[in-house]
Amino acid sequence: MLKRRRIKQTRTLHERLADEAARCREEARALAPGRRREMLLRRARQDEMAMQIEAWLHSPGLRAPT
Repeated sequence: MLKRRRIKQTRTLHERLADEAARCREEARALAPGRRREMLLRRARQDEMAMQIEAWLHSPGLRAPT
């Protein structure tokens, strides 16, 4: 049986997503318009959306669907 590789995260998901989004935007800023730049900007938007979803899931007003 294969063992799962377990990694203890030292930073929160929000911090990691924020850093990744900032890194992608910074790298995209240095590139000329093109496919690679668009992919980096898309990834930054996805990371920011994931941060919003994660914040929503941890909000105190969240209730289970009825």
